Parts: sequence; structure tokens; C-alpha cells
Amino acid sequence: LFRSHGTHVAGTIGGIGGNGFGVAGVCWKVKFIVAKFLGRNGGTTANAILAINYLTDLKTRNGVNLVATNNSWGGGGYSASLRDAIAAANAANILFVAAAGNNTSNNDTTPNYPSNYMQDSACPNVIAVAALTSTGGLASFSNYGATTVHLGAPGNGIWSTVPGKNNTSSYASYSGTSMATPHVTGACALYASINPTATAAQIKAAILNAATATSTPSLNGKTITGGRLNPDVLERTFAEHAAVRYAVERDAAGQAKVSHSGLAVNVRSEEHTSELQSRETISYAVFCLKKK
Repeated sequence: LFRSHGTHVAGTIGGIGGNGFGVAGVCWKVKFIVAKFLGRNGGTTANAILAINYLTDLKTRNGVNLVATNNSWGGGGYSASLRDAIAAANAANILFVAAAGNNTSNNDTTPNYPSNYMQDSACPNVIAVAALTSTGGLASFSNYGATTVHLGAPGNGIWSTVPGKNNTSSYASYSGTSMATPHVTGACALYASINPTATAAQIKAAILNAATATSTPSLNGKTITGGRLNPDVLERTFAEHAAVRYAVERDAAGQAKVSHSGLAVNVRSEEHTSELQSRETISYAVFCLKKK
């Protein structure tokens, strides 16, 4: 599982859509940097810090356009050094999207790290993510927190990429807040691609404002926004990107349409449909590996 977990996360963030093959991720053209500090037997907080600092250094000293890190991992207690690493990433304008945890517990009373670093004033770049089912319910395993978890995203029965045998493509269904988190990370990269001057704070505000506008009963009193990830509200002026999972089809009149999970956005012309498949994203989404 330790190998397939990160591959599954990557597919959710950036699986290429519109090609009739495999799965469609949130941001179809995105560059990845892998920061692997965990293996079959887990890992250490010290190595997590090294990984985060390495990524921050890539941006501050080498000019890499790194928008967000995906942190589908967790464990251990509070670490001042890890907090400092996340704060340094914040200073470099890098979002830190983190899984809320899979213990069915309240993070307000039982902290989950690293997502609970969102409580630290030096770490406003943290976005903590709970998992939702396909019907919008809070997943049975998901942690929550009215003051410590920001929003929910799909995290139950998520179909995505996994390593195949002999260098072949393969796919599998996984569940966890690890699966919810990359939906949000992908949305951060997508927003940055169409708003290239946006700061980390502005991207986070857009994500959370869209969630607040998408009130979800299962998250009422369980998250800060009380809502779920909704790219449709996030950026209506780029409506061709509206769905987290895309399907391109034609309606009865032969008009191209993009639809998913009850969201439907008409596309005015074939040119727009082509743009949906070819818009270039230069943002970086980064992920760390561990089941959460």
C-alpha cells in the first residue's frame, strides 16, 4: 500500500481527463514534485521536516512555482520544529493542505497533526480536510472539528491511479481523508493556474468562501465552513473547470456539456471544449506518502 497510496493521490490531483482513458483528476495539466519520507514501516517527524524544508527551498532559492503541498499523512504529537517548517512554507507563499485524520474523532478536543497546526497563528497556510461520501455525508471514519477542520471533500470510494504490473496502468478504489485532501490540493493548483498572481492567502480564502457558499448538512457544526469543496463556486468565470470529476458529453440539442455530481455547466462552443482539455497549468502540486 505504501507505494500505491501516493500514486492514488497523484491521480486525484492531476489525472488527465477528456481522453476516454483512466480517471480524470482535478487539474488536468499540473507538474508534480514528490517528497517521499515514509515507507513500508512509516517514517519520522525529522524526515517530514526535511521534506517540507526542501520544498520550501526549491521555491525560495530556485524559483520553482510551487503553490501547495498535499499532506496525506499524519501521526505523532506536536512538534515545534515541524510547526516552524510549515511556518517557513507559509512565508514562502506555499499552502499546506492536510488530511484531518481517520479516527472518527473531534480534532477540537483530540489534536491531529499536522492538520491541527492550522491553530497556530504562524501557520495560516494550513487547510484541514475531512472526507465525504458520494451522497455528501461525513464519512464514517473521518475526523472533524468545528474550529480545526476547514471543509469536506470526496474521500470515500475514490477511484484513482495505482501502480500496475510490468509498467502498466492500473486503478483502484481507496477511502480516507488522504483521498479527500488531494481534491483540495488540485483545486488550489487549478485556481492558481487561472489566477497566477493570487497569493496563498487569496487561494485559501477562495477555497473556503466557495465551501461556505456550499453548505452541507453533514458538515454543519463539524467544520469551520460547514461546507464542501466546490470549484464551480470557486471560479465561475472559468466555468469549464467547474467539476471536480469531469465528463464531456452532448445534450439533446447536440451542445457540448461538462457535468458531474449534479453540477452542469454548458460549454458554448467546441473551442471551449478544446480549451477544457488543453489549458496549461504551471502550478506545482506536491504530495507526501502515507495512508491517513
